[in-house]
Formats: sequence, structure tokens, C-alpha cells
Amino acid sequence: MLRQWINDIFKWYYKERYREIKRYMDHPHEVQRAVWRQLRAGAMHTQWGKMYDYRSMRSHDDFARRVPLNDYESIKPYIQRMMHGEKDVLWSGQVRWFSKSSGTTGDKSKFIPVTSQNLKECHIRGTWDTMTLFYHNRLDARQFECKSMLMGGSLSRFEPYPRTMIGDVSAIMMSHMPLVGRPFFTPDIKTALMSDMDQKLEKLAQIGSRETNMVMIGGVPTWTVVMLRRILEMTGKRHMLEVWPNFQGYIHGGVSFTPYRKQFEEFFPSPQVSYQEIYNASEGYFAVQDDFAVNDMLLLLDNGIYYEFLPMEEWGKDAPKAIPLWEVEKGKPYALVISTNGGLWRYMPGDTVTFTSTYPYKIKITGRTKQFVNAFGEEVVVENTDLALAQTCLQTDAIVADYTVAPVYFQQNSKGGHEWLIEFTKVPSDLELFNQLLDANLQHVNSDYEAKRYKSIALERLRLHPLPIGTFRNWLRSKGKLGWQSKVPRLANHRQYVEEILAFVQGDRVPEQ
Repeated sequence: MLRQWINDIFKWYYKERYREIKRYMDHPHEVQRAVWRQLRAGAMHTQWGKMYDYRSMRSHDDFARRVPLNDYESIKPYIQRMMHGEKDVLWSGQVRWFSKSSGTTGDKSKFIPVTSQNLKECHIRGTWDTMTLFYHNRLDARQFECKSMLMGGSLSRFEPYPRTMIGDVSAIMMSHMPLVGRPFFTPDIKTALMSDMDQKLEKLAQIGSRETNMVMIGGVPTWTVVMLRRILEMTGKRHMLEVWPNFQGYIHGGVSFTPYRKQFEEFFPSPQVSYQEIYNASEGYFAVQDDFAVNDMLLLLDNGIYYEFLPMEEWGKDAPKAIPLWEVEKGKPYALVISTNGGLWRYMPGDTVTFTSTYPYKIKITGRTKQFVNAFGEEVVVENTDLALAQTCLQTDAIVADYTVAPVYFQQNSKGGHEWLIEFTKVPSDLELFNQLLDANLQHVNSDYEAKRYKSIALERLRLHPLPIGTFRNWLRSKGKLGWQSKVPRLANHRQYVEEILAFVQGDRVPEQ
């Protein structure tokens, strides 16, 4: 009875918060201009602010003219100084927390400043807004009446300057979780921040197998699947609703959910289970799915982030020109540009998005600026491969755990093409048919690929390599990249990853179709 009463209190709070969300849905431009003014004021006295004379800026147009677009390499020297304890560099004061992100599987990690304002007004507020929108969609939501499980990363000290803490943004958020929320979440903080991935997953599975009143999970699909499989092994149940009969929702992000949806629907075989996508990166909490019936996300406009967008025609230019929110158009691809209360200024995280609506502003993530295959003018992006793969799995009753794609270059008399490495959870009964359908479905969603495949004049049919289960995970471990933020690169316009993985599984029987 007490928990039901507490849940009712949170329902009231979420209704009040939804009014604030509705305000920036209805008045997005005014809210974004106010955010820009707040950011400018917050950094006016920093080294960066003095260098670009933030004090004399009168508008976002001045800001766009003076401050160049930046990637991680261009601001890395400033971040390194901050990590060693220097104050007032990119943001006012001293920053002690840095989110560690590898993006894909590169050898170098990125360290993103997480200021106290960024943590409270962006990441934690984004979490509250996620729950606000979940409760708005589900009047029967019971998060604060039952238990929810959060799957996060780990933290460590920065050795050259031990006062600085580094770790996954999920771990930073968990370590600062408000006391009011902790009784309703599992696991305990110590378990949640364990650094050994295998031990953590086993511990989470043990907890999950005993907790019958679980109502929600939040985590990256790749690792959630591993945990859910283990729980079913431990309990001997057919599906997760036999373990968690009150389960209501899965909150996911980090990678596209499209290839995983069928697998989760088998884990939770009920239309009453909701799936909510979030866009929470190391750099900020950007967007949340606000309508479970539509596959897009509401852009969060009052959480300490000022947004700009780089049109596709500007990508790769020496002096690219980004546009403000009020100039974007539906259906066009943009690279995301952000300025944040974490001290990132006109920063490009590398994600690409498309607007599905401009009133309110809603987006879909379409991929990464560096994750595509365009060796032959086919311009294939992650959204294309995710959709083609999902449709093929539906047609063949297959389930995919992960995949990566690379070009096959012209050699002497041979034609070019694409090479797919796929790790199946459920292997199709006819791999040859799966191959044919996958190629046909990719043509259906990408007209450029279809044109290059016409009569196989330019490109041959894609090549498919099924991989043993666990290959991608073991490959990531071999590179020292087994963590919540580490992801298999879905697409690459080179063959480095494909050749590394094929070499890694050498000795195993990997049939080629």
C-alpha cells in the first residue's frame, strides 16, 4: 500500500513535468535561444570564452561566426588540462567527472567533461523526462511501486590526477542517483559499478532470476540480451514473463533496436510490454521516444544543450556551415552539432539524424558520419542495413545478435560488393535464401545500391559469413574494449574490422555463402 501511494506521488510529479515538456514542444525556438544565452553566460569568464570573446556576443549568429566547428581532436588539449585539475578552461570551475567513450572500437578513448550542471540539468533531467514520457504513455506505470533494473558501466580514478574520476556516463549517473530513487532500483551501487563485465552480467542474472516483481529494465540491447538468456538458463523458464509477470517496459539506447526487436518480443511475448528508445550519449541526453506507437524521438530542448545541424552537402568541406534548429527540414540528413553545459562548443559527436517532425521537433538516428559504405557510390548507411536485416529476419524466422559490413573492392576481373559478418542467435534454415533476401531488401531501402546492383553490372550480390555465437563479444574482449560503451561498428568504408574479425575466428568453421 505504501509503495502504491509513493507511485501515485510520482505520477503527480510527472504530470507537472509534462507541462514543462509541452512548453518547449510549443515554443521550441524561444527555449533554445534562452539555452544559448545561459551557456554563453556560464562560459564567459573561462579561457575558451575569453579566447572567442563571449562577453561581446549578442546573438547565436555571432557565436556561429566566431566559434569554429569542433571534433574531439580539436578540443582534446583543453580536456586533458581539465582532467589534470585546471579550472575555468571550457566551463567555469573545476570538473572532476569525465565520461569515457570509445564510440566504436578505436584504440583511443574519448573523455567528455561532465560538469555538475551537465549531470544535473542534462543527464539526470533527461532520465526524469524519460520517466515522465513513459508515465504519459502508460497510465498503469508502476516503476515506483515495483523494481527496475539498470545496467551500467564502471568508474575508476584518473591515475595522473586521482581527484578526477572517469567512467561510462551510465556509471556516473548511477553514482549520483537521488536517494529517493534507490529503493526502487536494482542492483545495489557496488554491483552496478563492477568493472568485470562477465562477473557483472552473472551477478545481474542471479539478481534477476530471484526478483519476481521486476517492472522495467534500462540498458544497451547487446548486453541485455546476454543477461536475459542467462536468466532463462538459470530458471528453466520459457520466456521472461514467466520470471517477471509484472514487467511493463524496456528502455534502450546506444544502438539501433531494429535488429533486436524480434528477439525481445520472444523474451517478452505480450503486446502489453512497451519499448522506449532514448538518445543518451556521453556528450548529453538528447532525445526520448514520447509516443510508443511512432518510431522517433522528441528532441529535449531545455536541458542545457544548444543544437545546430550540419546539412549533408556540408560534410567534408574545409569550412562547413551548420544551421540552427529553426532552419532544419523534415526528411533531410544532418550531422548533429552541440554546445553544452559540459563545456563542449559547436562540437560534432559524429551522429547523423533526420527530422520526422518540426512541430514538435522529433528525430530518428540514422547512423554515424564515419559509419557508412560508399565505395561504389551506393551511399549505404546504418539505417538501411538495420531495416534490410530486420525485414529478412522476419521473412526467414532468423534472429541476429550483431553484425558488421564492409566493401569488397574490385580485383582484376572480379566485381565489387559488400561483405557481411553476422552473428546469429537463431540461424536461418536456408542461408542461401537469407542471403538473397537480404540483398533484395537492401536494394528495396536504398535506390543507389539497387542501381549499382542492376544485373550485377557494377556490384555482385553481397557475401555473407555467419559467425559463431560470441564472436563479436570475444573480439571486443581481445581488444580490451569489452564494456557498456563499446559497440561493434555496423558499417565501415574500409576492410579493417572485417579482416580483423575473420582473422580472429580463423580455425573455426565459418561458411561463406
